[in-house]
Amino acid sequence: MGRWSADGLPIATHLFEAAAWHQAIKPVCACGHSNTFDPHGLWWHFERRHWDTRLEAVRLRFWCLMCKSSTSQRRHPQKIELVRPSDADVQLPLPPMHVWKRAKRAFR
Repeated sequence: MGRWSADGLPIATHLFEAAAWHQAIKPVCACGHSNTFDPHGLWWHFERRHWDTRLEAVRLRFWCLMCKSSTSQRRHPQKIELVRPSDADVQLPLPPMHVWKRAKRAFR
């Protein structure tokens, strides 16, 4: 279950919480490169592969393309930020509606 900020706002700790609360995922590399991902498609991507959906584990699944092209090494992002969704987010295939509704019912 997610945490709560001092303001009383929810802070997601898992991909599903970020998707349910409409917060995009933004991995930020040490080189400064970042990108934002739609949380619904990203959750479904991880769910289909049975990967850990905790945000700290999600961070270890990402790696920076800029660092890979310049140093030929995969560098994991320093942090994962939760940001407002935008039209520029990377869109992955969305889960089927019946799967999403079942997951939301279980979340409540």
